[in-house]
Amino acid sequence: MVEAVWGENKSAEQIAAILKQLEAAGELGLVTRVDAAKAETVAQLLGDGRARLEHHRQSRCLIWGELPRPDPGLGQVAVLCGGTSDLAVAQEAELALQAHGVATRLLVDVGVAGLHRLLGELESLAQARVLIACAGMEGALPTVLAGLAPQPVIGVPVSVGYGVSAGGTAALHGMLASCAPGLTVVNIDNGYGAAMAALRILRSGPSHHDPGRSGT
Repeated sequence: MVEAVWGENKSAEQIAAILKQLEAAGELGLVTRVDAAKAETVAQLLGDGRARLEHHRQSRCLIWGELPRPDPGLGQVAVLCGGTSDLAVAQEAELALQAHGVATRLLVDVGVAGLHRLLGELESLAQARVLIACAGMEGALPTVLAGLAPQPVIGVPVSVGYGVSAGGTAALHGMLASCAPGLTVVNIDNGYGAAMAALRILRSGPSHHDPGRSGT
């Protein structure tokens, strides 16, 4: 796995130093939770190397180096979210997957408040091997999705909602108490963790090891 760097509690100087070490080791750099101001300082510290640095503002992630092309043997992961308020977490998951050569598809505004939009996407979701569902408020989207689709579903509670949502705790508890069997749940706002759970699933399947095998 590409080693992710938690950027929120690191200084720009620390992040720049880590990225230089990753480059020396020939590894792609992925830094999560970096705001625009810190990203610009990191770029300045990298000097001539700043051209290789890209800040993804919505997901608040830095990529140092070139993303690999998608590996057809891994298959596709669909990342779904209830609305644009969940988008930062969903795009963190999507970018982390892309850093590992996984093809992704992002579906926004398919939460339970507009359930007809999710139902309209079920046929197209059959192409994905794993589904990641990011949701705040009561966090019902992963449960609904796991009741409708046969693939592995990974739920990501998002810290979005009014007071009783308690910064994503209500969504977390709802997903953990889900009556949909086999639903996997990661920590609040942990898009990266959901992506790595999906990656483990993809790499354990027959399509990754030998596309010609049936898995029997």
